[in-house]
Amino acid sequence: MKYLFIVQGEGRGHLTQAISLSQMLRRHGHEVVEVLVGKSSNREIPAFFLEKIGAKVKTFASPSFCYGKDHKKVKLTKSILLNITVKKLREYRKSVNLIHRHIQKTEPDVVINFYEILAGLMNLRFREHVPFVCIAHQFLMKHPDFQYGNGTGREEMLLRLNNTLCSIGATKTLALSFYPLKDFYRERMAVVPPLLREEVLQTTPEDKGYILGYMLNPGYADEVKEWHKSHPDQEAHFFWDKKTAPPVFRVNDRLTFHRINDVKFLEYMQGCSGYVTTAGFESVCEAMYLGKPVMMIPTHVEQEINAADAVGAGAGIESTTFDVSRLVEYIPSHNTDSGAFRDWVQSAEELFIRHLMTLV
Repeated sequence: MKYLFIVQGEGRGHLTQAISLSQMLRRHGHEVVEVLVGKSSNREIPAFFLEKIGAKVKTFASPSFCYGKDHKKVKLTKSILLNITVKKLREYRKSVNLIHRHIQKTEPDVVINFYEILAGLMNLRFREHVPFVCIAHQFLMKHPDFQYGNGTGREEMLLRLNNTLCSIGATKTLALSFYPLKDFYRERMAVVPPLLREEVLQTTPEDKGYILGYMLNPGYADEVKEWHKSHPDQEAHFFWDKKTAPPVFRVNDRLTFHRINDVKFLEYMQGCSGYVTTAGFESVCEAMYLGKPVMMIPTHVEQEINAADAVGAGAGIESTTFDVSRLVEYIPSHNTDSGAFRDWVQSAEELFIRHLMTLV
């Protein structure tokens, strides 16, 4: 069978999910004919994605978050206003048309959408008849047994609206989860394990005494530097998405910032004592699979829900700042027995292939 992927390119989570699923599909004799990635002008498609996805990649303009002057927290109102200008809406209309043209051109048996809102809007406009599958952790918010994100606050309501728009016309929704839940047939939803890459599944964890961190927003670097002044003996390595930075930026002998590099990131994940992140779903799952304690610092409502869910699943702790001392103090009390989670993750290939094969 032939599959076409549409991927939201903000961060690395949806990109690594797409790599993992493409690897699974090829092992079962299927083909990913093309990958369409939505991105903003201030984000680059990481080199690891282009190398590992194993298919032709085409990018298109897509909505993205806007951050405050400190480049830390997402400003939701500002994000909405900057994404609905006349110029932006014209760009997004072109993107919707591009997605439709590429579906018509490649004639896939199934289209898989990794949480790209313009894919849903394309379905609204053109009503494609090809089976349309949506994959993301965010869709778990519709599940009656999911405990988070059910409030009436503006941001949670907008996130639920975004989930609805992303999944317009969906034949099936595959909701990624830290733990098993019953399928929710009324919403045509199946609950599935995280999509971790082969390289993660084959990694044997060690503890080399350093802290690993990942920050999509470089504004948090100042917090890390300030923390490290008071803890100069603690070795720490942070990965960031800063275009102007060199591949390796050494603040001193014990604190280093690295440009995003997936091979290097996994090497550092393998040997770290603990992991600090802004609560993206995918890297938290990687840390949990390897038994690494996690401290999460959410930057917007979606990550707040991820963090609450991950803490409940035993991943670690939540914080409001990059004060890494909290993680260092927590590490000795962390339960590193990840057996149940590893079993759940290792069932992913069987479950995904089963769900996708029932579509056609």
